Amino acid sequence: MLLAGYHSAYNVVGVAVLLPLIDRFTRFVEKILPERASPLTQCLDPSALATPIAAVEAVRRTVARSLESACTSVGGSLKAGEAGGRLEKDAIPIREASDALRQAQVFMSDVDGPPETEDEQHGLTSTLHALDHASRLTETASGGLELEKSNAESDDVRAAQLCAEAMQRASTIAHKIAALPDAHPVTIRGGLLGTGTEAPTDSAAQESVAELERCANALSELRRSHRSATLRDVAKGTLTADQAIVRVDTVRNLEALTNHAWRSAAHLVGLGY
Repeated sequence: MLLAGYHSAYNVVGVAVLLPLIDRFTRFVEKILPERASPLTQCLDPSALATPIAAVEAVRRTVARSLESACTSVGGSLKAGEAGGRLEKDAIPIREASDALRQAQVFMSDVDGPPETEDEQHGLTSTLHALDHASRLTETASGGLELEKSNAESDDVRAAQLCAEAMQRASTIAHKIAALPDAHPVTIRGGLLGTGTEAPTDSAAQESVAELERCANALSELRRSHRSATLRDVAKGTLTADQAIVRVDTVRNLEALTNHAWRSAAHLVGLGY
C-alpha cells in the first residue's frame, strides 16, 4: 500500500508541475524535434480516409505538389543543360516526389468505401489517372538524362526545349491546384472541376493544357524524324552506334516526360485524356 501510494503521489505531483508548463514544453519539443514529414504529403491526413471525397482531394493535392516539384526540377535541369549536361538520377526533388506519390497511392487504398455519386466517382478516376501519370513521370526522370552538346538548331536541343516548356506549364497548373484553400469541396461537372472557389479550370488553364498537348504532339513527331536521322548518321560515319542510341533514348525519354506531364496536369483539372 505504501509503495502504491508513493507512485500515485509521484504521478500526481509530476502532472501538477508540468500542466502549467505544457505549452512551453510542447514548443521546446517541437524545436528540438522538428517535423520530418515531407511538405508534399502534408495533405494526407488519416482523418480524411473516413470521407471518400475528402480523401480524393487530399490525394489530388499531393499529386499536384509532387508534379510541381518534379516538373520544376526536370525543367530547371533541361534549361541548365541545353548546351550539354545531365539530369541526375538521384535528384532530391524527384526522389521526394516519387516517395510522396507512393504514399498517396497507399493512402488512396485505405479509403473507407467508394464515392457515392457519379461526379465523385469521376473525380476519383481523374485523380487516379493523374497519380499514375505523375508516378510514371518521376520514374522516367529517376533514370537520368544525358544531354549531348549540340548545335543550337539541332533536333536534340529542340526536343529539350519542348520538354522544358511542357515542364514549366505543367508546374504552373499544379502549383495553382496545390495553392487552393484547404476548405474546398470538389465536384466534377461537364469535364471540369467546379470547386466553389477560384480553381485552375478557367480558360487560362484550358489554354495551358492545350499548349501542353501541343508540346507533346510536336515532340512525338520530332522523335520519329530524329530517330531516323540519327541512325542514318551512324551509316554516314558521323556518329558511333553508342552515341546514336544514347541520343535516341534521350529524346524518347523527353517525349515520355512531356506526355506524362501533359496527361497528369489535364486529369488534375478534370480535362482527362
